[in-house]
Amino acid sequence: MEAPKPEEISHPPMDQLQGLEYCIDSNPSWGEAIALGFQHYILALGTAVMIPSFLVPIMGGSDGDKVRVAQTLLFVEGVNTLLQTLFGTRLPTVIGGSYAFMVPIISIIHDPSLTRIADDHVRFLNTMRAVQGALIVASSIQIILGYSQLWAICSRFFSPLGMVPVISLVGFGLFDRGFPVVGRCVEIGIPMLILFIAFSQYLKNFQTRQMPILERFALLICITVIWAYAHLLTASGAYKHRSDVTQVHCRTDKANLISSAPWIKIPYPLQWGAPTFDAGHAFGMMAAVLVSLIESTGAYKAASRLASATPPPAHVLSRGIGWQGFGILLSGLFGTLTGCTVSVENVGLLGSTRVGSRRVIQISAGFMIFFSMLGKFGAFFASIPFTIFAAVYCVLFGLVASVGLSFLQFTNMNSMRNLFICGVALFLGLSIPEYFRQYTATALHGPSHTRAGWFNDFLNTLFFSSPTVALIVAVFLDNTLDYKDSARDRGMHWWVKFRTFKGDSRNEEFYTLPFNLNRFFPPS
Repeated sequence: MEAPKPEEISHPPMDQLQGLEYCIDSNPSWGEAIALGFQHYILALGTAVMIPSFLVPIMGGSDGDKVRVAQTLLFVEGVNTLLQTLFGTRLPTVIGGSYAFMVPIISIIHDPSLTRIADDHVRFLNTMRAVQGALIVASSIQIILGYSQLWAICSRFFSPLGMVPVISLVGFGLFDRGFPVVGRCVEIGIPMLILFIAFSQYLKNFQTRQMPILERFALLICITVIWAYAHLLTASGAYKHRSDVTQVHCRTDKANLISSAPWIKIPYPLQWGAPTFDAGHAFGMMAAVLVSLIESTGAYKAASRLASATPPPAHVLSRGIGWQGFGILLSGLFGTLTGCTVSVENVGLLGSTRVGSRRVIQISAGFMIFFSMLGKFGAFFASIPFTIFAAVYCVLFGLVASVGLSFLQFTNMNSMRNLFICGVALFLGLSIPEYFRQYTATALHGPSHTRAGWFNDFLNTLFFSSPTVALIVAVFLDNTLDYKDSARDRGMHWWVKFRTFKGDSRNEEFYTLPFNLNRFFPPS
């Protein structure tokens, strides 16, 4: 047999992903766009419910408080998503709640000045106000770095090689929210995982009216089927004599969201009272803001690829970070109990549906705002067991991680230097946070345990984040190890034209501000 020619076995690098049905600035029909927007809204519910469900009870809050916080978080998510898609990066990204803020928030919850409050409701309100104050102060970090274009300057040191571990670990770093959660209720988690893969991949060519309906709406169809199946198991008494932990993860009537939710409630700023400010709390929260910034940077680059756009220019990325800082400020003012970041699962859904339309995400933001005000209806959808979401995360987080790996096409992976940097950054990005997690689970405090609580929160928060560790290691090595003679091997020539807005003619199509605002804010 004749040996294959080089052009037959090579795949040339492409700075835009091929094969999407709708890219960032092309839109499906209004009916399809609304259905897809609702699908993104349903997916965003997982984090919006999980964070308050975990934090509110240990603050002393009731089920009613938990529902109110979830509604507020969802409302602010909708507002921030609209602001980001209109005036920020303009990428089709949902701006959701962030787990990166857990470490400093739990530290505030366990502050002795708050834990000694006897009345649970008073303790909940005082803790909420302390968290709000810390978020408001810490948001200044992203606001300053973004709007001053300092992050744009920093991003000039990012090469495709340096970003591979960061973007990959935006997905891989969330492995603990995938199958470990599915395993808590395998009877609904495993069927959900299998069904979602079958519909979105194996049956994706099934069409109705020339629309690949199973691929496009696999999430909605699968959640509906498995949710009904879970309700059937609950109603039949399958979990009647099971442990409390199993019942919480499997039953559809344990969340107490619908009964606790008001019919109509509009979130508003300072609804919990005036925020309180503490320098130690704010400093610890600043680390979470930095982690959110780094994780979002990786997620924005992944979203640009899954929306078939070019990599966002440096000033566009910085602009998005500035608006995200404003979003954290809104989170502090409204009292969402966490800051905001790019929702990784929704980025993955762009690839699963092959629809990267900005309009779809803006419609999903409308659903978030609408259902957050109609409490009973929003609580109905929010009562979906989290195990169902975790099964979907196994696919969507993995998809985002693979997008990060796809940036290797711009680099020379026959270079020992590149292999060293990529491998070490990936390994340490997984290994160091795992050490911090295991240490904390055993000792009930992080490895940094000095008398300075703010210092402990700062270090423990930074090193709990896989993308943050990966960025520190990869960018440092990439810019210090034989960097003068390796620009081409690092892939810098592929991204240099995207450093400025006018470096590529496609940037204007994807990233120009609406309403002719570029007249007042000319791109650099």
